[in-house]
Amino acid sequence: MSVIILSLLIGIVAGLRTMTAPAAVALGARYGSIAVAGTPLEFMGYIWTPWILCVLAVGELITDQLPTTPSRKVPVQFAARILSGALAGATLAAPQGSLVAGLIAGIIGAVIGTLGGAAFRARLAAAFGKDRPAALIEDVVAIGAAALIVLAGHA
Repeated sequence: MSVIILSLLIGIVAGLRTMTAPAAVALGARYGSIAVAGTPLEFMGYIWTPWILCVLAVGELITDQLPTTPSRKVPVQFAARILSGALAGATLAAPQGSLVAGLIAGIIGAVIGTLGGAAFRARLAAAFGKDRPAALIEDVVAIGAAALIVLAGHA
């Protein structure tokens, strides 16, 4: 699969869960699925990077369940998702020398994931009559998609 399409898809994951996308690509970079050595994003494969990003991702999964968590569409949340998508997309594309194209695809994916994810979750929450089941489904989709995308980048 094209690295640009994978970058777009990991950006969509960032739109769903901000920290899941960079955590997944950092794990891929650390454990050999994404060859970032010698690229500007080599730090994504350092020993502590996946640990830090995974802790942040777990924290996000927990705080997303709180009723006081702001909408993903408020400026700070939206910007974080765009930056996360850019980083994750660029990391996936960097080994093929397509860092900038991956960054742009990641940003586009993050916008799609943020807006589309919010709409989809709202529909799910309405169907369930409450938000928590919708949030948990979104968690599973984001984590599963991130894992599949990183693995597809290795194939």
